[in-house]
Amino acid sequence: MLEYQAAKDLLINKTILVTGAGDGIGRAAALSFAEHGATVILLGKTVKKLEAVYDEIEQAGYPKPAIVPLDLKGATEQNYLDMAETIEEQFGHLDGLLHNASMLGVLGPFEHISMDSVNEVMQVNVIAEIMMTKALLPVMKKAPQASLVFTSSGVGRQGRAFWGEYAISKFATEGMMQSIAHEYEGSNIRVNSINPGATRTAMRANAYPAENPQTLKTAAEIMATYLYLMGNDSVGVNGQQLNAQ
Repeated sequence: MLEYQAAKDLLINKTILVTGAGDGIGRAAALSFAEHGATVILLGKTVKKLEAVYDEIEQAGYPKPAIVPLDLKGATEQNYLDMAETIEEQFGHLDGLLHNASMLGVLGPFEHISMDSVNEVMQVNVIAEIMMTKALLPVMKKAPQASLVFTSSGVGRQGRAFWGEYAISKFATEGMMQSIAHEYEGSNIRVNSINPGATRTAMRANAYPAENPQTLKTAAEIMATYLYLMGNDSVGVNGQQLNAQ
């Protein structure tokens, strides 16, 4: 998997939505999917960042992307239903959805957890994913083969001291992935999770401020597993917890 070599036309004629597409792993995934032929829908809260990724994709001569500015903190179920309707109208179906946007929250002792922070983390990392997935599954059902990918974390598979808020949200993400995967077993929709591992991103720098970022892989260097899960080589792979490193 980690050595997977994607064919240049792996994602041709596929439409893939990436959340948190303005920065970090989301940006790298959007560029990588576009490079391999996909029409990418860039979703994020900062329009300026999305426009920069849009321009990068267009200047490279890849398929023209689309932009969906949306703040997962405040988005309602109706926002997601409207988005699903627009995607179906414009593209007919959705071949891939990468849930990448996440919020770290506050690291610290469990007894000091702020409920305001917990509510924000759960809203972005769990509730928003539930509402978006629920709205988009009918559009994914219309694709010949569709891939739904959730972003997990090492602490979403093994809890760790002082990571309570984030770990709980990622355990919920893994549970969501497994439940949907079981429900859609044998259908045209496959559902998996991916743990990116230690990657040179702003979120990682916030969590480990003393760490030398140069010792970490860049987001662009961990794309093999992402490409594998989005392309048809992974048809039949369902309910799996994969690692990008």
